[in-house]
Amino acid sequence: MNRAQIRGMLAKADAGQYAIPMFNYTDLWDLAGILDAAEELRAPVMFASIPRTVEAHGVAALGAMGKAHMAENPALIHHLDHSNTVEMCLRAIDCGYPSVMIDASKESLERNIELVREVVAYAHPREVFVEAEIGRIKGRDYEGTYLGDDFLVKVPEAVELVEKTGVDSLAIGIGTAHGFYEGKPEINFERLREVNEAIGIPLVLHGGTGIPEEDVYRAIRGGINKVNVGTQLRYTYMKTAKEQIELLGPSVHTVEIMREARRAIAKEVKKWIQICRADGKL
Repeated sequence: MNRAQIRGMLAKADAGQYAIPMFNYTDLWDLAGILDAAEELRAPVMFASIPRTVEAHGVAALGAMGKAHMAENPALIHHLDHSNTVEMCLRAIDCGYPSVMIDASKESLERNIELVREVVAYAHPREVFVEAEIGRIKGRDYEGTYLGDDFLVKVPEAVELVEKTGVDSLAIGIGTAHGFYEGKPEINFERLREVNEAIGIPLVLHGGTGIPEEDVYRAIRGGINKVNVGTQLRYTYMKTAKEQIELLGPSVHTVEIMREARRAIAKEVKKWIQICRADGKL
């Protein structure tokens, strides 16, 4: 998997009015559930590690694991999600990640552009895809905490960032949030339309957990080509493991507990693949 292939997959999704779903994993077991669902539904899928996961397992180990899975299924893309340091992005590239995200959205526009350009300059000669972010994704999560009102992406700033960096895709702040929503998400579809018309690269929707299916598909029709889901999978993982420990006791073999967690995660992933209309798109 390389940059050209990823760009081609996203272009195909845009033309077909579906999105590539991206799922955050934390270890081998939830990743197995993600891959089971992708294979069963014949869907292109990104599986992603956030910095906390990278720090827990080591980027070299995750990179090797990602390369092994991508060799078995050419429709899989291993992605580094929400890295806020150039150093982690470069290390992930060196360890075989074909796609990385440098998230400098909390910085000034000038600093955001500077950091994105640095990653792009290293990634593109190595045929690695780069995602950036502008605007804010609300909530308290691994990206940081942002609860303010000035979250919307500004169209001229999005245009400037894309033109000055050559980045491949852009996550934009349009009202989505990390974590579970309190009430119905208020997505600014008009701002999405404006950004989509102003720039010619794939757009990314972060904070997928809890967004109604009709709003996800409306966002896809409005220019979103990739949808990120993380919180729901972590919740499903922990809830299922807890239930199985309570049912079977802590002396049972770990595999017996995690097998059920894997199945539960696969079920949730299949639902999201279908919400994104990505099933059967190989």
